[in-house]
Amino acid sequence: MASVKVKTEDVSVEEKLRALYTLQQVDSKIDKIKVVRGELPLEVMDCEDIVAGLETRLANSTDELKALEDSISDKKNLIKEAQLTIKKYQKQQSNVRNNREYDSITKEIEFQNLEIQLAEKRIKEYKAAIVMKQEVTQQTEEELKKPSKRLKIQTKRIG
Repeated sequence: MASVKVKTEDVSVEEKLRALYTLQQVDSKIDKIKVVRGELPLEVMDCEDIVAGLETRLANSTDELKALEDSISDKKNLIKEAQLTIKKYQKQQSNVRNNREYDSITKEIEFQNLEIQLAEKRIKEYKAAIVMKQEVTQQTEEELKKPSKRLKIQTKRIG
């Protein structure tokens, strides 16, 4: 900006007052900008905390989903093992020598069938939990979009 030297004698009182008023308005705008800029870093930090919290919740949800899927896989393996054990006991049942052996093998077969039923029940529970977790994960992803967008905008305003 080029500075203009003007003799104070050549400038009227009215012009001096107008220049002073304009200077005061500019100074007020600068003060407002400083106040807004002063609060902006705090808003950015709050927004970063919200985003970090939601990302942590999302990561936990993802881990829980993986754990539930692993549990389903384990129960399916347990069912397969129980079915193989039942077949083995059924073969042994045809070669029993007395009633006590037959009763013992029959109880083992019944026990394995109960194990299969329990595993199937747990699989259903895990699948229901997975559906609920997926809903929570989806909601968290939606919640994360707003603060992430706001954080980007605020970061640009600071920079």
